[in-house]
Amino acid sequence: MSTPTDASPWKRFWEKGGWWRALVLAAVYFVLYDLLSLAFTPLALQLDDPTGAAAVVVYYVLPLVVGGLLLVGFIASVGWWRDVFGPQPIRGRGWMWIAIVVVLLFNILRFATIDYGDVGFDVVASWLLAGLLIGFAEEVLTRGLVVNLARKAGYREIVAAVLSAAVFAGLHAGNLLSGQSVFATAFQLVYTFAFGILMYLALRVTGTILAPILLHASTDPSIFLQTAHPAEGALTAFAGFGNIVVIAAAAALIFFIRGRVGDAAPSFTEDRAA
Repeated sequence: MSTPTDASPWKRFWEKGGWWRALVLAAVYFVLYDLLSLAFTPLALQLDDPTGAAAVVVYYVLPLVVGGLLLVGFIASVGWWRDVFGPQPIRGRGWMWIAIVVVLLFNILRFATIDYGDVGFDVVASWLLAGLLIGFAEEVLTRGLVVNLARKAGYREIVAAVLSAAVFAGLHAGNLLSGQSVFATAFQLVYTFAFGILMYLALRVTGTILAPILLHASTDPSIFLQTAHPAEGALTAFAGFGNIVVIAAAAALIFFIRGRVGDAAPSFTEDRAA
């Protein structure tokens, strides 16, 4: 992709794209996000209930607002508003809707099996807000910026999908620093990679980053709330298989990802095969 000669050195650098620039961007974001989040430590020390609505705001909402602003600032600096938020430059295939169905189905099941009498409206509302911010920040970074960097380098879409999912999974490796066990973190990395593949497919088939943002926004609150406040019943146990189904779906669908931005439109036969 050509870059205007009058563009700034900063913009010219990022316009070249590439996997290592994607890793640099994600690493810088991760470090800045964690460092700036320390500003809310005094508020965290004043919390009486570590699971209440105020805790969700301090631990998730406020840091994610900062993270979102970091990403918006970067997008503004390189002028990628249309690249990230505009229509996708490559269309998806009908089978990609499977990714949306799988994620949405289990999100609905988890929301349906939460003991709302136990959790309270304020906690639910705070988690829904946190979920929206999580969806925005993590999807804009991975399915927005990382995928865009892969495409600017001319990578095939399978590489863009894997790279964005790997970066997304890598962001969660930091949970080891918070005391999470190695086994739990390893499973989380597998799950988040698989979830990242499904979010890429949601991006492709809908043609807009809004789809993965909203799907992601409904995923984290449903998982956290249903895990902490499960309702009784067989449906609750069934909803617990969501992570396994996500992994299985991604493992099957990843092999069908085709295409590259700028390639000629496929023929009818190629389109059916893809």
